[in-house]
Amino acid sequence: MPDRGSILEIASGSGEHGVFFQQNFSGIVWQSSDPELAHRKSISAWIDHYDLKMKMPQPIDLDVQRRPWPLDEQLLLTLKGVVCINMIHISPWSCTKALFEALNDLLINDYFLMLYGPFTINGTHTSQSNVIFDRSLRNQNSSWGLRDLEDVKKLAFKYGFIKINVIQMPANNYSIILTRI
Repeated sequence: MPDRGSILEIASGSGEHGVFFQQNFSGIVWQSSDPELAHRKSISAWIDHYDLKMKMPQPIDLDVQRRPWPLDEQLLLTLKGVVCINMIHISPWSCTKALFEALNDLLINDYFLMLYGPFTINGTHTSQSNVIFDRSLRNQNSSWGLRDLEDVKKLAFKYGFIKINVIQMPANNYSIILTRI
């Protein structure tokens, strides 16, 4: 995490992640986003609850597949990275492609993209609980499901991310840190 600048969080959900990061990285301005109005209302409530209104901006309505993304000039001038937690498996693969396409123009060298969530590795689930979770996601929406790390890497390479750091996390999840160098 850089010492200063802004981080854009894609698909922030309830807002708890963003508020946690904003509280723990005081030099960063954490810009949350979500296409769902109910999620943006929840994010705003968390910002209010922790009295972060003077530090953390209100969430923006951002759908990765709609362009241009509604990013203000200040965010664009100070952007250092993008964080995407639990989105790519709870959305169609086209959203993952759209994310990388948009970031192709947005992120420059040394800026990062961090993906977090469960993945399959070379087509294999890493745990029985992930098998069950993947099945549950696909039952909700046939275009959802755990993504294979190799497919994500191929997409990342296509869009110029050549440094990929894979960190195993608790609960059978991974943090994938991608940068251009």
